[in-house]
Amino acid sequence: MTPDTRFLGLPKPFWAFVRLIGQECGYTKRGTGELHVPSRKVVEKQLDKIGITPASLDAILPEGVPTWDKLVEYFAYRADLLLNVVEPNLMDVTQAKKEFTALKKKLKPKCPLPMNKQKGKMRAPAYLTCMVNMLIESVVKGQECDYDPRALATVMRDGNPLRTFARRMDGAFPSVLNPVAVWEIKEYYYTTTFGSRVADGVYETLLDGMEIEELATAENIDVLHYLIIDAHYTWWSCGKSYLCRIVDMLHMGYVDEVLIGREILTRLPFLVKEWIGHLADRDTGTP
Repeated sequence: MTPDTRFLGLPKPFWAFVRLIGQECGYTKRGTGELHVPSRKVVEKQLDKIGITPASLDAILPEGVPTWDKLVEYFAYRADLLLNVVEPNLMDVTQAKKEFTALKKKLKPKCPLPMNKQKGKMRAPAYLTCMVNMLIESVVKGQECDYDPRALATVMRDGNPLRTFARRMDGAFPSVLNPVAVWEIKEYYYTTTFGSRVADGVYETLLDGMEIEELATAENIDVLHYLIIDAHYTWWSCGKSYLCRIVDMLHMGYVDEVLIGREILTRLPFLVKEWIGHLADRDTGTP
């Protein structure tokens, strides 16, 4: 899932409206769970309750479009994206196991294949993480890659640290020292509710993205940032509002791409080739 260019570079007040409207009007229709686009009448009523002037929806964006028109366009796009791209790519544990088994048989990996943190009968390979590792290994072909960082990612210049990120990432290429790319993996195949741990995972990625944005702004250094998620029940049946927040985060520029479930099988190898190209350019000093 890549961002739509129509919604990139929008000012922060636009995204303030997106979040407020989500909070006050909801992301889905009550009782049905169906994603919806609230009417202006409903939005004005809810905003007025919290002291926000409804006329502010008519503020003109830099591209010359009224804020409300852009909001309606974005909400409709987001709902369509979730319904037609995100939901079909989300897997349950049986589907993930099937893809993992086929990929392991095909690639014969040597990379780490970690187990999940479940107990008893649910104890099994961390299917999504294992598939990510196998797919990356199949492309890097022996090049350095940190599949399980045990340290904070640090960006350096001339041997001096510029930034050390607050959280440990789930993976970094080629390493946590001056990474070209970092990624977070959120797989919740055995989760039966959308609890605080899952919600925290979304906000952790937002924090990472804000740190990476600050680095790019202050030091003109780009680190590619990816979020990889799966589990149909957790995200689709329980967490549509958080899927909306993830789409928002993507278009705010806090993550470069979000890979949804089986999407990794076709998209990830292409991205890894791009990382290798970026690394080669960096090593040769190519802009």
